[in-house]
Amino acid sequence: MGEEHRKSRLDSFLASQLLSLSRMRIQELIKAGLVTVDGRPQKPSFRVQPGQRIVVEIPPSPETELKPEEIPLWIVYEDEDLLVLNKPPGLVVHPGAGRTSGTLVNALLAYDPRIAKVGSPLRPGIVHRLDKDTSGLLVVARNEVSYLKLSAQIKDRKVSRTYLALVHGDLPLAAGTIEAPIGRHPILRRRMAVVPTGRRAVTHYRVLERFGEYTLVEVSLETGRTHQIRVHLAHIGHPVVGDPVYARRRNPFGLTRQALHAYRLALYHPRTGERMEFTVPLPDDLEEVLEKLRTTNRAHRDAGIS
Repeated sequence: MGEEHRKSRLDSFLASQLLSLSRMRIQELIKAGLVTVDGRPQKPSFRVQPGQRIVVEIPPSPETELKPEEIPLWIVYEDEDLLVLNKPPGLVVHPGAGRTSGTLVNALLAYDPRIAKVGSPLRPGIVHRLDKDTSGLLVVARNEVSYLKLSAQIKDRKVSRTYLALVHGDLPLAAGTIEAPIGRHPILRRRMAVVPTGRRAVTHYRVLERFGEYTLVEVSLETGRTHQIRVHLAHIGHPVVGDPVYARRRNPFGLTRQALHAYRLALYHPRTGERMEFTVPLPDDLEEVLEKLRTTNRAHRDAGIS
């Protein structure tokens, strides 16, 4: 690195060196933790210095082109600029790690082929995501202008995302905020963790119902890190029930996924500027678990058990 690049942004510097990659692709790699400076992941805005060792890990490109697939979509709202979807658990949002089929993106390409040219080639139309086994609301851009404006809203924290989570244990406070940096686990690289070198992450929660050994909480995101809710709740000792990665506890309900559902989404329409808010109910598997817990609570109250 020459002196001319001193204090350049990390993404700008890499864009000047890796001419085969777009700046958007470079930013994706940085945000995914695949770029390190002297062994540590950094933000796209990090200012580089001569003498630093920068390592870029570029995943192999998929061998086949993304293909449209007739996968059912639960459309909550749509117009010429966007789609608001209720994603079921078990559906991967976009291709990755060698997977190019069976994703929400494949379904979107079948529903509206024009989305193929919106945003990132491997994540067309996707401005934010949900984990595979998290259900709930997701907005998709249908044209490039909407993509840019919705992405800016996400970045500027103008999109409100609210979740329902069933967690282990009885939270001591009725409401609280978890502020702890999140980054790649230092050893288990497929996991995220609270680490000093991680990116700022802030999660707010509010208790809705208590069930003794379990608590239903409403969770809202101030930031949007990978696995943020799951990592933060596990960090304070109350992991999400059914979480196969971050909850090392018994799952007595037979859930095949984490009890986490994005039930409310609010945003500003990219064309009109109108504020729009959407809500969807809990899916059947989580509603059944809550009904069992409520039935147990009623039985305990009737029996005089506190």
